[in-house]
Amino acid sequence: MSAFLLYLLKSTLLLAVFDTFFLLVMRRDGHFRFNRFTLLAGSAVCLLLPLIPVRLQRPTFYSQWIAPAVIGGSGSPSPQIETVAEAGGGTFPWSQFLLLLYLAGTLVTLCFYLRSYGSMFRLLQRTPGERRDGYTLHMLEQEAPSFSWLRHIVIARSDLERYPAILTHEQAHVHHGHSVDLLLSSLLTIVQWFNPLVWICRSELKLLHEYEADESVLNQGIDATQYQLLLVKKAVGEKRFLLANGFNHAQLKNRITMMQNTQSAAWKKCSVLLLIPLLAGTLLLLAECKSAPKDEPAVDETAAPAYKVTVVEEPEAALAEEGEEAVPFEAVEGKPTFQDGDANSFAKWVNEKLKYPDSAKEAGLQGRVVLQFTVEKDGSVTDVKVLRGVDPILDNEALRIVSQSPKWTPGTIDGKPVRVTYVFPVVYQLK
Repeated sequence: MSAFLLYLLKSTLLLAVFDTFFLLVMRRDGHFRFNRFTLLAGSAVCLLLPLIPVRLQRPTFYSQWIAPAVIGGSGSPSPQIETVAEAGGGTFPWSQFLLLLYLAGTLVTLCFYLRSYGSMFRLLQRTPGERRDGYTLHMLEQEAPSFSWLRHIVIARSDLERYPAILTHEQAHVHHGHSVDLLLSSLLTIVQWFNPLVWICRSELKLLHEYEADESVLNQGIDATQYQLLLVKKAVGEKRFLLANGFNHAQLKNRITMMQNTQSAAWKKCSVLLLIPLLAGTLLLLAECKSAPKDEPAVDETAAPAYKVTVVEEPEAALAEEGEEAVPFEAVEGKPTFQDGDANSFAKWVNEKLKYPDSAKEAGLQGRVVLQFTVEKDGSVTDVKVLRGVDPILDNEALRIVSQSPKWTPGTIDGKPVRVTYVFPVVYQLK
């Protein structure tokens, strides 16, 4: 899986946890402005958290089980990284397919918003504007739903003359900057177009805008009963501009109910603190899933689709060279690393280079070739030999690839490099 798709997966799971919490715990609170900020800030945090590298320390016994033994260790096991070579065709490129599907959905969603914005922009261009205190008023001669966008308010002249509360409502949208919220939530839905909870929370954000605007209208002394009757009367028309705030009938029953409810207790704002352990636990869970289990290290299947890397359950002991002093494995301080990784990284490198000989496939040859090699004090790989072979054709191919290994970072004891021997099985298997 590509890094971008992995990021999308993590951010989607974090957003699912956050949005579910918001919908279950906070959506009915009367703290409209606080809930707006929480919804926007929480969504941004969920997009940023997967970018933070989180690595959990593996248990000590895990490292000891797969780590190499120093040469000369009597009976000390050396790791066996099993490389399975399979003859056959390649696998379906799921990562590329999913990425193209995601990009197609993103493009469709972007075009959807651009079309709506274009319609609104053309209406503002062809309707003369009148500069007022902090906004520009566009009056329409025909009947049409009123709406606001940034510092612009569009309203029918007849509504302006008969229902001044509508203008007060739209002024509240402009004053509180609701259009910026909608623009940010639109960007989020473009990135997470496949996530239904993101779309639901965008609707909740627009409803919070209506609650806040209604509250501002009532705070200016307008009679609540008359204002609610106006809402019912104007509960007709179509939503033409999805990027705008409008005096519409969206969730009309909820809006009237919210006007009648008293504001929630201030202590209920503290419920947002529960999000900290929820999101932190989700992030740690994702990091734990990323780490390799002890019996099968994680492998990027897209890097080498024809091979698998596993740890052999019954490792064979490395052969100690004569003249070397026996050093127990527990005394090894610095483990040899391959290209800033470990022995599994070397197995992946072998996966990319190893080929199943055609003559062996034609002859139906398959089996397990067990190699041994030594990582020298300068990091070079030497003494590559076959401990147990299958056939010279398969044996020589495995020897050829391992002998071409780039230099490792050598293992150390007390800061001094030491020689380390690995037992490295290569399994050839015909499909």
